[in-house]
Amino acid sequence: MGPHHRLAGYLLTTILLAATAAPVFAGKADVLAVHISPNDDGSFRIATTVRHRDTGWDHYANRWEVLGPAGKVIATRTLLHPHVHEQPFTRSLGSVRIPPGLTWIKVRAHDLVHGYGGREVTVSVPGRVH
Repeated sequence: MGPHHRLAGYLLTTILLAATAAPVFAGKADVLAVHISPNDDGSFRIATTVRHRDTGWDHYANRWEVLGPAGKVIATRTLLHPHVHEQPFTRSLGSVRIPPGLTWIKVRAHDLVHGYGGREVTVSVPGRVH
């Protein structure tokens, strides 16, 4: 096999590998907005808007988490399917119990390939003095 055939084979292999690796380019899941509202029972409803270039079942934003100090997970909203054609998307979690004394929470999103690492949003807890 001549050098031109080896080069052509190498280029074809590179193109095929790049095509199959496309989900990696979807990037990390970003939290764009968080809306928190109190419920009558002292719990909170949290609506979170997430952006992620979901490509299908192999690479999609699969959850977001509510965090307190030191990264302690307070609540998790599992996302059961990709949102390929709905970006960004907003999902809510009701009846979240935020420990007394916490005046803020942070929300982060997770995707199947990259895990965490996208944009996080911190918001104040309504009705709590800072």
